[in-house]
This record gives sequence, C-alpha cells and structure tokens, in this order.
Amino acid sequence: MIKVDKVLVSDELVTENFICDLEKCKGACCVEGESGAPLEDKELTELNKIYPKVKPYLTEEGKRAIDEQGLYVKDADDEWVTPLMWPGGPCAYTVFENGIALCGIEKAWRDGKFKFQKPISCHLYPIRIEKMRAGDALNYHRWEVCNPACKLGKRKKVRVYEFLKSALIRKYGKIWFNKLDRAAGEFIESMKDKN
Repeated sequence: MIKVDKVLVSDELVTENFICDLEKCKGACCVEGESGAPLEDKELTELNKIYPKVKPYLTEEGKRAIDEQGLYVKDADDEWVTPLMWPGGPCAYTVFENGIALCGIEKAWRDGKFKFQKPISCHLYPIRIEKMRAGDALNYHRWEVCNPACKLGKRKKVRVYEFLKSALIRKYGKIWFNKLDRAAGEFIESMKDKN
C-alpha cells in the first residue's frame, strides 16, 4: 500500500493498467451485479435535488423502479446504493445508446442541467473505497467485464490511477493527486531497482 496523507492506495492502482473500453464492454458495470452503485451520504441529498432534471433522461423501467423503490435503497450490507430496475438488473439510472449502457445522471450533467456528474463510486470505478478509522483505503476491484479495459490500458500504457485522474481529483483534490503521482513514480522506480 502507498500512503498519501490519510489515504491508503493499493499498489495495484499504480502497477495495473486500465482504460474503459465501452465499445467492448458495452457499459456492463452499469448493468451487471447484485447491487446498485454505492452512494455517499451527501449524494443522497444531491439525488433528491437533481432528480426532477434527471428523470426525463431515464428509461420507463428506470423511472418505474425509482417510483417503487425510491431514489436510493439500502443493500444487503445496510449501505446506500442506487436502485436496480429489477433484481440483478441494470441500475435504475442507466440509459442505453447504440447498445451501450450509460449513466442518465451523467448525460444530464453533460447537458449542463446541474453540477453533480454522477455518484463518485461510479466515477472512480474500478477503484472501490473502504472506509477505515484512520481514513480511506483505495482498492482495485477486478471484474471480468473489465478485461477489455485492462487490455486497452496495457496497450496504451495507462495505469489505473492515471486513467482515473479526474475522478481522484474530484474526490481528494489536485494537491492530493499530485502527491499520489509523485509517490507512484517513486514506487515504480523502487520496483525497477528490485528487478
């Protein structure tokens, strides 16, 4: 692990490669899984505020799921997540374009409807945040649907944390990201020295 201020960063975020390849995965992370996207407490308020502007972007199934379940639900771990259209189905906020799953919240954001881009857990994926007493721990979540992203990242030589620069800056700030970038460079150099 690499420690940057109060955040522990998994070595894999520095050593592994990743670039989302939507043409290959078709946005499977919005569609597959047992639970919706994890939400931070402050994001619940944000969803309440922006939903009227998000609603026109959503599918009928998504709107129906939200009408029945609410804008967010508790999962099996008693944590707040986005609702699913049906058990094991897509996130209720998912929209589809040319066979690719996209975020309806992000589409509305891109159209300038509000300043909230999408849940930070989605923006940071494949990073998952584990809350610890001393601070956050950032881990690399491996999922076979992201195999094309790993291949594309390797081909283009882009590391996980580099691909997620804007999301990491959104979460922790530019100064923090610059510290991570320096620490990552030192870590990679130390790995070369061992070989």
